[in-house]
Amino acid sequence: MVHFSTRAILAATRSPEVHQAPSAIPIYQAAAFSAADAEELGDVLTGARPGYAYSRIDNPTTAALGAAVAELEGAEAGLAFATGMAAIHAALVSVVRAGQTIVATQAVYGTTRDLITRILAGLGVAAEFVDPTDLAAVDEALDRSGAPVLYVETVSNPTIIVSDIAALADVAHRHGALLLVDNTFASPFACRPIERGADLVMHSATKYLSGHADVLAGVVVGSRERVDACRPILVDVGGALAPIAAFLVLRGIPTLAIRMQRHSETALDLAAWLRNQDMVERVHYPGLPTDPYHAIAVRQLDVFGGMVAFELSGGQTAGQGFLDAMRIAERTASLGAFRTIITHPPSTTHRQLDAEALKASGIAPGLLRCSIGLEDVEDLREDFELGLAAARQAVAVAT
Repeated sequence: MVHFSTRAILAATRSPEVHQAPSAIPIYQAAAFSAADAEELGDVLTGARPGYAYSRIDNPTTAALGAAVAELEGAEAGLAFATGMAAIHAALVSVVRAGQTIVATQAVYGTTRDLITRILAGLGVAAEFVDPTDLAAVDEALDRSGAPVLYVETVSNPTIIVSDIAALADVAHRHGALLLVDNTFASPFACRPIERGADLVMHSATKYLSGHADVLAGVVVGSRERVDACRPILVDVGGALAPIAAFLVLRGIPTLAIRMQRHSETALDLAAWLRNQDMVERVHYPGLPTDPYHAIAVRQLDVFGGMVAFELSGGQTAGQGFLDAMRIAERTASLGAFRTIITHPPSTTHRQLDAEALKASGIAPGLLRCSIGLEDVEDLREDFELGLAAARQAVAVAT
């Protein structure tokens, strides 16, 4: 008979037998998994046989998330990460080497630009930024640089430029480059870049995939070969996703279609309304027939999405006045949640960019980026009316 402490350990760690399928993916909140013998442990750790040994390497719950997003995207394989930036980092580092160049969209998330121009540049990787809608410029940049990577966003952050994924894939592959696509703003419900020729697709699963603003996560999907090339970076750099976080994203995915439909319907309504407001100089939303990317969006997106950007006359003063007046919308830098979120990109998500870089990226001083939530559209319109009135007042006081 073993003693009490030993019995307590054995009793509390004995896995129950479950013969019926659970209605949700279980949370395998374990740092390690025990093998039957030394041979099995060695085989699992070296990949000679499937299984789990240590959750930094793999975990059943996080593996389920990667597989689920891959299925939604029409990809062979998927890999879950601690954050979207960890996923983007792994995707890029799996392809590019010191002395090579990344050709990337000029309109790109500020932290992604910082990763490319500061972190990877410090490791000897060059960067060239181009207008993704100018296919001739993209072709020229790839030809001149010999870059192994073309990096774009399906819908750009924050200026809502819609990239033609199929056309860009053709250009990239003609030069022997891989096309990497951040599909966060669209979600796999709106667009599946793998089906249009992309090689790797990344998500900040924090956003629409989760939808609840309570978890950080990222995912990379693509061919098994390309995803397998990302795995050593995940394992060795330590970007593993916690099982509870994977569970929270998996919880959100079943309602993705319903949420994206509501986000899109409300966003289109507000974008059309904003176009007619006197403080608004320009509205960026591909669902508007007058938007320069409407034709691409109609061809490529199943819904136009929940992201709207608009430029206020009066610049940053007007933008700050608008934000300060919000009663329903949240003032923060995230997106893709059930609640409407508004941010001022020049001072938040793209704060790393100087005035010249902001201008080159098409980010006006008075630009506001809105992630439209699931609230009733009438209430959001009333909230925006308060914001516009406050913006007028702020500009009047300043002048």
